[in-house]
Amino acid sequence: MVSARRSFAGALPVSAMPRLCEALAGTEGAVEYVLDFGRDEFGTAYLDVRVKAPLTMLCQRSLEPFVLPVAIESRLGLIRAEREEAALPPGSEPLLVGEDGKLNPAEVIEDELLLALPLVPVDPDSALPDEVVGPGPEESSDGEGRSDNPFAVLRELKK
Repeated sequence: MVSARRSFAGALPVSAMPRLCEALAGTEGAVEYVLDFGRDEFGTAYLDVRVKAPLTMLCQRSLEPFVLPVAIESRLGLIRAEREEAALPPGSEPLLVGEDGKLNPAEVIEDELLLALPLVPVDPDSALPDEVVGPGPEESSDGEGRSDNPFAVLRELKK
């Protein structure tokens, strides 16, 4: 594929990626991908990966599912041994290929999506529930002129 500078494009269902599905709140949708194989000016074999996917995550703020649009563009330097990693050009991530030189494109796409997932997914349109936030300062009924300063009591004792 590298020598022929092959390109592949298509779509995979999210449900076909079992490791990714474990991290998601829903398995609907499809992953669009473009894979380009080739060699750079240094002769290093690479795989350019471009992926777009709407992933259903569970918001950790509201505990409601939301769709997170993920877009990935990365260059993977194809290496056969870990010692070859140092020779990769800047901007390339290493991808260890087996001795037979084969790799599974679906697994590469799934790995890239797993790496792109946020550690704590939060829906940007969500807000904390009222029972968590509590009443605001203007809604508080016990603030009869008392300051929120914790040292106000000490100030009164000092007088």
